[in-house]
Amino acid sequence: MIVVAIIGILAAVALPAYQNYTVKARVSEVILAASSCRTIITDIVQNAPVADLGTALSAACSISPTKYVTSGTANANGVITVVANETNLKGDTSNTANSIDLTPMILPAAASGATATARALVASSDGGLTIQGWKCGPAATNPMPNKYLPGSCQGTY
Repeated sequence: MIVVAIIGILAAVALPAYQNYTVKARVSEVILAASSCRTIITDIVQNAPVADLGTALSAACSISPTKYVTSGTANANGVITVVANETNLKGDTSNTANSIDLTPMILPAAASGATATARALVASSDGGLTIQGWKCGPAATNPMPNKYLPGSCQGTY
């Protein structure tokens, strides 16, 4: 009887942790779906002869639906928003908690003696600069719960 009780307690603790882990693995696939858009946006920004990139970036790419992705688009500043299919992800996701943003980050030239600080790309002035990396995190609208985001996608750069 005691053995059954111990197994029941272990199962009660392990099952929710396992379910969160499986949702987190699916969310990694959602983030991976944006990789082609990241490549396209990086290429446009670095090879742009004009300072204003807004039109080119907003039309740069779209992400096709998959089992775990409903849609994905880029805005005028190159921010990629991926909307996950909450039905297939499961967990605590819903149609109001299923989106992830990937923001291109640049390192502008610093004034003499100052340290440069990475910032989000501004399409109206940053054409020709190098994207240093991407900030990944919950979207501004319908944000994905942090507990499902991988460690590299917790909203920090």
